[in-house]
Parts: sequence; C-alpha cells; structure tokens
Amino acid sequence: MLHPRLRTVVFAFFMALFMSLVISIFNVGLIDNIATIWLKAWAFAFCVAFPTVIFVAPVVHKLTNKLIRAPL
Repeated sequence: MLHPRLRTVVFAFFMALFMSLVISIFNVGLIDNIATIWLKAWAFAFCVAFPTVIFVAPVVHKLTNKLIRAPL
C-alpha cells in the first residue's frame, strides 16, 4: 500500500486515466484500426489530463468545500 501523503497523486492518476480513456474513445469513434489510433489519442490525452488534475483538484476541493454545508 502507498503512503497517505500520495493520496492526491493517486487520485489524479486514476481520474486522469479514466477521463482520458472516455474522452479519447469518443474522439476517435468506432473505426478500423481503432486500437492503434485510440492508443495514440489516449496517450496524448493522459499526458495532458494527469498534470491538469494534479493542479486543478485542490482548487476544486476548496470550491466544493465552500459550497457544501457542514452536517448539523
């Protein structure tokens, strides 16, 4: 198991992985030779998504915390 201080990086990794997977499939579509084309599209999308999530997730967490009321 990983150390809890890596929680943000692990979260960002999986969030970027799944987001880029779905987005690249929609972007490529169901065509011939989809595996090769999709893999290239996914690799690019993941390289953009991972650092983006690393930097954006803390901001989103803060905004969410401001909008969500504390339990009574």
